[in-house]
Amino acid sequence: MSSLTARVRSFNRAVTRRIGALDADYLGRQRPLGESRLLFEIGRDGCEIRRLRAHLGLDSGHAARMLRALEAQGLVQVERSPEDARVRIARPTARGLSELAVIDRLSDDTAAALVAPLDSPRRQRLVAAMTEVERLLEASAVTIAVERPSSAEAHRCLAEYFAELDRRFEAGFDAGHGVEDEAAGLTPPAGWLLLARADGEPVGCGALRRDPQGFGEIKRVWVTGRMRGLGLARRLLAALEDQARAAGLGVVRLDTNRALTEAQALYLSAGFRPIPRFNDNPYAHHWFEKCLA
Repeated sequence: MSSLTARVRSFNRAVTRRIGALDADYLGRQRPLGESRLLFEIGRDGCEIRRLRAHLGLDSGHAARMLRALEAQGLVQVERSPEDARVRIARPTARGLSELAVIDRLSDDTAAALVAPLDSPRRQRLVAAMTEVERLLEASAVTIAVERPSSAEAHRCLAEYFAELDRRFEAGFDAGHGVEDEAAGLTPPAGWLLLARADGEPVGCGALRRDPQGFGEIKRVWVTGRMRGLGLARRLLAALEDQARAAGLGVVRLDTNRALTEAQALYLSAGFRPIPRFNDNPYAHHWFEKCLA
């Protein structure tokens, strides 16, 4: 066992012991942590079961068992969506809403008790460390995969990307025909769109197009604000390079606007080198190339 693995396992044991994750009656509510967490995620307004499963990383069987347990306790009811009968929604009952209020209060008490023995400077250190660990754990759980460019999530990512360019470019940004036109050129084997997801939600994207001249053009590398600073843009760039290799493309190129200084720094640090203009993109000021041998 490596020292890194040993430290992670030690941390896991300390956290599960300290928060009572193994107790059969978490927070004294006569139910395990998993069921209480599921009830908390369902929330006061209810939630689609497929979103619950994605957010909590549950397989369908485990989610179904916990939902049945909450239903048996009279805390939750499962119903079909009025908009789409294929979608099931879990909603809290009146008793479930009361239980949520109790869980909130007890959770606050538990959190306060966790930091109470520490003096003020050490409390701040602990909370800062928790915040950093939470962000890094979220980053480690991000998945990157090829996405259908026609999907609603792909459209949402591209729309957010275009909106950010419009805010940041000196003269704004016109996407031409918009997301529909952009997505049309990203269907294999002509192109690929990669989507990054955290807890099932899209948090970033990147695209690769096969140029008629034989190279791959990387485009639309974007990460949502809350996930920046965690290395996700670099992971997306590496995944696009891997996709180019798999497609038999030995060279990739890209361009960027002068306002995107962080993008320029990323490309240079990832092994791209500046080259002369290779396209007619009116928003580009810098062009880069990388050999993938």
